[in-house]
Amino acid sequence: MERPDLYFIALIPGLELRDEISVMKEEMKRDFNSSHALKSPAHITLQMPFKANSQDELQLVKTLSLLAAGEKPFRVDLNGFGAFAPRVLFIRVSDHKQIEDLHLRLSQMLRGLQWFPQDEIMSDVHPHITIATRDLSKEMFKLAWPQFENREFDGTFETKSIFLLKHNGRNWDIFMEFTFGGNE
Repeated sequence: MERPDLYFIALIPGLELRDEISVMKEEMKRDFNSSHALKSPAHITLQMPFKANSQDELQLVKTLSLLAAGEKPFRVDLNGFGAFAPRVLFIRVSDHKQIEDLHLRLSQMLRGLQWFPQDEIMSDVHPHITIATRDLSKEMFKLAWPQFENREFDGTFETKSIFLLKHNGRNWDIFMEFTFGGNE
């Protein structure tokens, strides 16, 4: 029997901003012994990880293509840092409305997939870009947060697509990009 693969759905900033955020993730690894966030590109999660087999993957790709075709690009502004104490540090997203609206439309489409575990569909979304998670110890969090709490960070990117990421056994790879139809 085929073993299902692991996927998640996200918004991903352009390469320049991704690289800038990667430097911060490396800083978290070097200074606070937290490297888990390096396993995926900088992203804003729209749907947390889920399993799918190759047959389901085809249906998922069609669904995401259909969703993206009806979307228009929008701007995402990043400003400063936040935390989910005691383990997560992240870059704040200034305005959540358009991401929340997109997430709602995505959730509705996922509900239409019979194979998709309905209890795994995220009921809401808290837009942010993680720079440290899971392996950030409580002690290191107490050291790291004061260094980021008032640190300045500003970034902007145009969201022109949604991304399907696939786990390769060690890290998350960008598997497919679904460009918004309002782009042309």
